[in-house]
Amino acid sequence: MTDRLEPDTIVDDRYRIERRLGSGGMADVYCATDLQLGRRVALKLLYRRYAQDAEFVERFRREASAAAGLQHRHVVSVYDRAAWDDTYYIAMEYLEGRTLKALIHQGAPLDPDRAVALATQILTAAGAAHRRGIIHRDLKPQNVIIDDHDVATVTDFGIARSGASDMTATGSVMGTAQYLSPEQAQGHAVSAATDLYSIGIILYEMLTGRVPFEGDSAVAIALKQVSEAPLPPSALNPAVTPALEHVVLRAMEKDPAARYVDADEFVAALEAVRAGLPVPGPQSSGSATSVTMVGAPAVATPPAVAPRYGQPPPPPDDEGPSRGWLWFTLAALVAVAVLIAALLLLRKDQVKVPAVVGSDLVSARAALEREGFAVDPVERVAGKPEGEVIGQNPEGGSTADEGSTVVLTVSSGPGTAQVPEVSGLSRSAARGKLLEAGFEVREREEASDEVAQGDVIDTEPGAGTPLVLGGTVRLLVSTGKEAVDVPNVVGDQRADAESALGDAGFSVRVREQEDLDAEPGVVLSQDPAGGRQAPKGSPVTVVVAKQSTQVEVPDTAGDDEGSAIEALSGAGFKVRRTFVDVASEDEDGLVVSQDPVGGSKATRGSRVTIGVGRYTPPTDPGAGSGGGTAPGDGTATP
Repeated sequence: MTDRLEPDTIVDDRYRIERRLGSGGMADVYCATDLQLGRRVALKLLYRRYAQDAEFVERFRREASAAAGLQHRHVVSVYDRAAWDDTYYIAMEYLEGRTLKALIHQGAPLDPDRAVALATQILTAAGAAHRRGIIHRDLKPQNVIIDDHDVATVTDFGIARSGASDMTATGSVMGTAQYLSPEQAQGHAVSAATDLYSIGIILYEMLTGRVPFEGDSAVAIALKQVSEAPLPPSALNPAVTPALEHVVLRAMEKDPAARYVDADEFVAALEAVRAGLPVPGPQSSGSATSVTMVGAPAVATPPAVAPRYGQPPPPPDDEGPSRGWLWFTLAALVAVAVLIAALLLLRKDQVKVPAVVGSDLVSARAALEREGFAVDPVERVAGKPEGEVIGQNPEGGSTADEGSTVVLTVSSGPGTAQVPEVSGLSRSAARGKLLEAGFEVREREEASDEVAQGDVIDTEPGAGTPLVLGGTVRLLVSTGKEAVDVPNVVGDQRADAESALGDAGFSVRVREQEDLDAEPGVVLSQDPAGGRQAPKGSPVTVVVAKQSTQVEVPDTAGDDEGSAIEALSGAGFKVRRTFVDVASEDEDGLVVSQDPVGGSKATRGSRVTIGVGRYTPPTDPGAGSGGGTAPGDGTATP
C-alpha cells in the first residue's frame, strides 16, 4: 500500500486530508481538518517503511513529546499523536507561511535588522526548549516557518534530545551537515551551545545568502565544520557591521565553551548590536580550537594553522627555520590524522545522484528516494510551470552519501500579483497600467449608462484578485449608453407621445408651434425621427401644435346686427357697434361696414368694429305750416 494519502481520506476517524504540504526524511506532512474541533491542522504521517524501525518510531515519538512540552509563541504547537493504519501520526498547529530557507533563497542577503529580528525569535524558541532540558540538534532554515508578518516558528523536533539520554549510540552523527556543530560532527555530547552554533550559521546564511561551509559530501562539510574558520560575513556582505560580525563569529566558535553561555546572552548581544551599544562578552576568535574527530585524540591546532580573527600571526621564532618546519610538519600530520579518522568513521556509501531537473516534483522525489536520498524542496518564482524542478544540489550525475539530502529548487510558477484597479480610466491608461503590472490584456466593449464612452467599466477578474503573472486580464470598455429604437409619435397627442418615449428609455423635450390646420396638442414632428436608434436616456424633441393667436376675421358685411355680433364673438373677437345713416330702407339694421374687414387676420380677443345701417325716412314737404326742414338728414328742405 502506498504511503501517499488522497484528499478526503479520514485518518483515525478524526482528520480529513485536504492536501499534501511536503515531505521529509521520514514523514509526509498534510493539511487536514480536525473534524471534532473544526480547525485546520498539519498532520505528519510517518512512512510505513519506518513504522517497524524502533529508532524512527522513537524519533517520531520524541518530536511529539518535545514540542508538546513547549508552549511558546515561536514553537509549533502539537495537539495529538497516535498510531493509525500500521504507522504513526502527529497532529500539530497548521502554520501559514514559507520556510526560512525559501525566504533566504528568494531574498538573500536579508537586511541586517530583519536577519537579527528573525534570529532573535529563533533564539527565544531555542531558549525555551533549553530551559526544559530539550536540545533541538537539527536547527536549520528548513525547520523554521516565517509568516506574512515575519513571525518565526520553529518546527521538527525529530532528533531532539531531552535530559541526559540519547537515542543513538555514542559516536553517531545526527543533524544536517551544513548546520552541524563541531561536537556533533565528532560524535561528542551535545548541549545548548550546539543549537546556538546552528543558529549562528542560520544568521550567517541570512546575512550572506550562503552557508559558511560547503563541500561535495556531508563528510567534507563536517570536516570543515571541525577544522576550518568561516569567511567573515562582511567579506560577502559589506552591510554587516563589525559588531554584528563579532556576534555571528562568536556563536560559531569551534569550542562550545567559547560560545554564548545561553540563548539569552546571544539575544542580549544581538539587541546591543541593534541598539548600537558595545557588544558584551569576550572577543570572538572563530578559531579551530579543536579538530578532534570520533575516535581521534584531541589536538590543539597551532596558531599558525588557525589564527584568531583580527589578530596578526605570531612573530617568527628566534630559533630559525628548523622550528618553523617542525610546526608545519606537525600541523600537516594533524590534518592528515583528522581526515583519515573522519573518512573511517563518518564515511557512508557513495551513491550516484539521479538527474531530475525538468521533472515534476513528485517524479523527482520518487527517483531520489529510490536511491536512498532524502529530499528538501525549496520553491522559487520562475517562468517554468508550477511544480517543475529547475535546479538540484548535488547535481545530477554526481555522487553523494547514501541517505544525505538533495535540495531541489522547484518552480512555484511565475508568481502572482493583484489585478490593479483601473475602473474609470481611459482605455489606453488602463491598458498601460495592466501591462506594467505584468499581465496580458484583452478588451471587450459593453454599453453602460454610467461610464462614458471609451472609459473602463471593470476588469475580469476584478481589481485585487491574485492572478498569475503573464495571465490575461479582460478590460470591459464602455461604448456609452445602449442604443435603442426611437418610437414614432408623430400624430399622437402630447401625453401619449411622452408616455411612449419615456417607456422606451428616452427623455422628452417639447416645443410648441402654432398651426392653423392641426388640432392643438397633436405632435407635428420629432427628432430623432421614429424608427432610428439613439442612446438610451438621450432626449427626443417633439413639436406640438398649439392654438394660433392670429385668426381669420369673419366677414359680416350685409348680415343683420344680431348675426354679425354672434359670428364675431364666436370667432373670439370683441364687437364694437356704430350706426351709419343709410339712404335705403333695405339697409336699415344691416352691417354696412367692418374693421378689420372680413377675411383678414387679427389677434384673437381683439376688437372688431361694425357699422350698422340706420335709415331715416325723408320729411313730407306738404306737411305742417310755416315751412321747415325734413327730419333725419339734417338737411334743410326747401
